[in-house]
Amino acid sequence: MGLFRLLGRTTIGLLFVGHGTQKLFGWFGGGGLDGTAGFFEQLGFRPGRRYALAAGAAEAGGGLLFALGAATPLGAAAVSGSMITAIKTVHWEKGVWVSAGGYEYNLVLLAAVFGLTENGPGQWSIDDALGRSRWGTRWALAALAAGAAGSAAVLRAARQEVEKDIERPAADAEPVTAAS
Repeated sequence: MGLFRLLGRTTIGLLFVGHGTQKLFGWFGGGGLDGTAGFFEQLGFRPGRRYALAAGAAEAGGGLLFALGAATPLGAAAVSGSMITAIKTVHWEKGVWVSAGGYEYNLVLLAAVFGLTENGPGQWSIDDALGRSRWGTRWALAALAAGAAGSAAVLRAARQEVEKDIERPAADAEPVTAAS
């Protein structure tokens, strides 16, 4: 089980680091901040650059914490929030199967992150060096709940920005007078 934890968390964590650096720096074939910002703008996240930076930092930073087994619930919350947001904004309407663009892969990652958080990062981790090789169910649930709350906050903020954009043209328009 110790070797599985090491392989599981480093594989998942480092893939999240890669996914985040695709967004931040364009590494590994990613779009970088500008490309990701444009994609996020299409999804309704405005300004796209701010959301691209936040998503990239959550994935890269959370993934690194998870890979190292350092503050495992914090890393799990960051990557879980990213996956929950991806499910809600990109994958949900396409159904479960990834072959149709669905959320199956994201759901598998959420389950794996939950399980590895619950069981702890294991003996070859920073948490273990600090005396915490296991976190338990409450910490895993708290990490998942924090990820869901973070996702909800991001989606609420994005929705408010879209509503402001809709209201701005009416407020900025010149008043219509009888002489017009």
